Amino acid sequence: MLLWASTLAWAIGLGAKLFDLVVVAGAWGASPPGSFALLPYGSKYPVTPGGFFQPLSAVMALAMLGALVAGWRQPRPLRHWLITGAVAFVLIWAITPTVFWPMINEQYAIATGKASVSVPEAVHLTTRWIAWDSFRIALIAIGFIASVRSLTLATPGLPPDATISGPRKRSA
Repeated sequence: MLLWASTLAWAIGLGAKLFDLVVVAGAWGASPPGSFALLPYGSKYPVTPGGFFQPLSAVMALAMLGALVAGWRQPRPLRHWLITGAVAFVLIWAITPTVFWPMINEQYAIATGKASVSVPEAVHLTTRWIAWDSFRIALIAIGFIASVRSLTLATPGLPPDATISGPRKRSA
C-alpha cells in the first residue's frame, strides 16, 4: 500500500511539475522582466506552488520511506529501485531551497520593483530557472520510474533470500 501511495504521489508530482514548467513558468518567463508580474507569488494568486508541492512532498516522503523500510528485506533489485527513488527525492529536496528559493526571491524582487535588472539579466535568470527546473523534472521522472519499477518487482510473501526468478539454491 505504501508503494502504491508513493507511486501515485510521484505521478501527481510529475504531472504538476510539467504543468508548472510549461504553463506557469511559460507565462512569467515569456518576456522578462515585465512578465515577472505573472509570478505565482503574492496577492494575485490565492495558491502558491509551495502550498501544493510541500504537502505532496510530505506524503511522498512518508510513503516512500515506509515502502523502503517495508521492502528492505525484499530481493536486491527491488531495494535498488526503492533506493533510487529515495536518492532522487533527497536531491530534489536539496536543490529546491538552495537553488530555487534564491531565484524565486530574485524574481519576486524584480517583479515588485525592489530590484532592477537589465532585460538580458532577467532573461538569463529565466533561462537558468528553466534549466534547473528541467533537471528537477528529470529527477521526478526518475523517482516515478523507480517507483513503478518497484511495483513490478514487489512480490508479497516472497522469502527475503529469494530472487525475482525464484528461491536461491543452497550449496551443500
